Amino acid sequence: MKRGLVIAVDGPSGVGKTTISRLLAERLGFRHVNTGSMYRALALAADSAGVDLESDAALERFCATASVCCDASTEKISVNGKDYTPYVRTQRAGELASVASARAPVREFLLAVQRKAGEGGGVVMEGRDIGTVVFPDADLKVFLDASHKVRARRRHLELKGEFASGEVSAEMEERDRRDTGRRNAPLKMAEDALYVDTGLLSIDEVVRLILNDIRERLGIGDIRS
Repeated sequence: MKRGLVIAVDGPSGVGKTTISRLLAERLGFRHVNTGSMYRALALAADSAGVDLESDAALERFCATASVCCDASTEKISVNGKDYTPYVRTQRAGELASVASARAPVREFLLAVQRKAGEGGGVVMEGRDIGTVVFPDADLKVFLDASHKVRARRRHLELKGEFASGEVSAEMEERDRRDTGRRNAPLKMAEDALYVDTGLLSIDEVVRLILNDIRERLGIGDIRS
């Protein structure tokens, strides 16, 4: 197996990025890095410290002394020594991350963290701007998508009924608006990315499709599909 490859997986929430990226990493023998968890953990930490997430100056001061550690083997994420892993998938974390991730100091700080996490390759990195900003020269770029209805239903199930489906749908619409409309690294598909609508396929079908594209584009064989 050729080593050193960087696989970028981007897309909005509710498209199955994490599940698909984990499976890809497993079948390629690569590391998996979830950059969304970094934004969520940092936002939670900043909020806990009383930082105004709408203030660039306050966020810049916080990031200047912040330390983010992401263990690719366990997928544990900590900020300033505190483990935020149990909290990053909550609705609250998503809402805070949506606000903080639109601010330049946060994106600049985590950009450096993410590039360091992916250096050396052998990694499947998921997020919203991996193929366009973090690793624009990634060996393969994938953009996962699905209809708003499908994504909202999946997110509602993921939260196990913690919030009403209407609330989840509204929050997702707001997150989409922020992600695609922000000036700093907006969510968009890279021109050379493989587009996959996960609403029409099973998880295994999506993974097989991407692995086949890796074989064809990069000439790699012996991948467990």
